[in-house]
Amino acid sequence: MTAPATATATTTSGPGQPAGSLAVESTGLTKRFRRQVAVDGIDLAVPRGSVYGFLGPNGSGKTTTIRLLLGLIRPTAGSHSLLGQPMPQAAARVLPGVGALVEGPAFHPYLSGRANLLRLDAADRTAEPGTARRRVDAALDRVGLLAAAGKRYRAYSLGMRQRLALAAALLAPRELLILDEPTNGLDPQGTREVRALLTHLAAEGATILLSTHLLSEVEQICTHVGVMHLGRLVAQAPLAELRAGAVPRVRVETDRPEAAARVLRELGMSGVETATETATAPLGRLAPEKIVAELVRHDVPVRGFAVVAPDLEEMFVSLTGEGFDVSG
Repeated sequence: MTAPATATATTTSGPGQPAGSLAVESTGLTKRFRRQVAVDGIDLAVPRGSVYGFLGPNGSGKTTTIRLLLGLIRPTAGSHSLLGQPMPQAAARVLPGVGALVEGPAFHPYLSGRANLLRLDAADRTAEPGTARRRVDAALDRVGLLAAAGKRYRAYSLGMRQRLALAAALLAPRELLILDEPTNGLDPQGTREVRALLTHLAAEGATILLSTHLLSEVEQICTHVGVMHLGRLVAQAPLAELRAGAVPRVRVETDRPEAAARVLRELGMSGVETATETATAPLGRLAPEKIVAELVRHDVPVRGFAVVAPDLEEMFVSLTGEGFDVSG
């Protein structure tokens, strides 16, 4: 297992940004549970209009951070704001504009999906009672549950329950959506539909903070990324910037990978790895043509040679030293 990288955070937004440029901002946000530090002094900066992928292994502090942001638990130290307003002081003003899905969905089991949403809507003092039925059905339709609106919640599958929770977050127009694993339990078709919905909501101007285990989701819809590890924010940047800063690797295809690896090491390249008929290493400052010339000079048969940028999984492992679920 690769050792975790030194914790560094790259940000393009944060303290000192123009007022209102951030939908989510925190300074030194910390949460301790007795002796355990679950969230350790993080400085989140989620630009308005972005789709922010919030990544991290299980137990890294993502869900605790989300609960802190929404005011469900109080921080031990630090401060944060949503939509430019301090929390929890401005919670009554801010939260009507925030839709959220946190951990597993929870609804009344003996009520239908529609009845559950109507009860939630009735508890919202900012909602218009006269439009409740229309808005509930519109939310159900957006997540593909309108046909099952009259079905009792206890009969819903895990995927249907997840869709209902997402519909609850969409009962009213939202400036900010904070979603914890919104595609959990969905089949591939449902996952694609939710991705398309989130892309559409972002195009309409909503800011989305998306906690996920699926790197494919991040690659397809996210504009910014934050990576948590052991309660700390170890990286934060626009996705394109994170990719641009990644070190490319050379990959040599040969039937003598050990000989190729030896040449790469003699050229001063570190982190050389071998596999069946391949040798790889970070490129560094060497010109690729020089590497090929040295391989040929040492009689290493080169069947293929490429300079490849690391994918998101490799960047994640370099930051945390841990693997990740890349399915989906």
